[in-house]
Amino acid sequence: MGKTSTPSHFNVPGKLGWATMEAPGFVTLLYLMYSLPRQEGVGSLPTANWVMAVLFTIHYIYRAILAPLFLNPTMSPIHITVWASALAFQLINSTCIGGWLAGYGPTTIEDWTGKAPRVEVGMMIFGVGLLANIYHDDELREIRRAARRNQKRRQEDKDNANSVNKVYMIPENGLFRAVLFPHYLCEWIEWCGFWMIGGLACMPARTFVMNEIATMLPRAVQGKQWYIERFGKEKIGSKKAVIPGII
Repeated sequence: MGKTSTPSHFNVPGKLGWATMEAPGFVTLLYLMYSLPRQEGVGSLPTANWVMAVLFTIHYIYRAILAPLFLNPTMSPIHITVWASALAFQLINSTCIGGWLAGYGPTTIEDWTGKAPRVEVGMMIFGVGLLANIYHDDELREIRRAARRNQKRRQEDKDNANSVNKVYMIPENGLFRAVLFPHYLCEWIEWCGFWMIGGLACMPARTFVMNEIATMLPRAVQGKQWYIERFGKEKIGSKKAVIPGII
């Protein structure tokens, strides 16, 4: 079990659960991008609308398909209530963002006139956040890969070699030198870039960023306490939970 998992008969296998609760988000958004303009009598959508849709899709192809099904060595089980809540969030969030992009937000090139610098900077911020997110995720994956290699090498027993129990260590590369959950911070950076592309008035993107921070910040603070209890204050040192030098 992972640090946020509990034994239950209602758990969903980690990899399957993660993929099925996350993937409906980008599928819903793409469906709206293709279907809603026709229903609303909108012609071809501006390029910037599709840029935002593509960035959203890229993130969730990584998050919902590549990471759980191909990159992560193991994933802890997910309780069915957590799975259902995450699925509901994905459907609501993607419907709001997809609706804004596909018919209820800017629908003409004129709506984006003069916005090119903002769009370009937002894309760069999103790209930096995504790459940093993947990098720090892979630092965590390497710990699991190393643990599985050692497990197979020892061959203590067949059941243990195939278990999903995790080995926890404190990574020291990248932003892990300063915080315990840099992948959370990098994801916030991603979606702030996404919000910048849409502009301050893009309420769905703004709400998405606020929801991300509101749900992940308490998790990071709680996670830091877990690390302190497991490794001790001296091992954690001056590291913050998620924002270097702040919290």
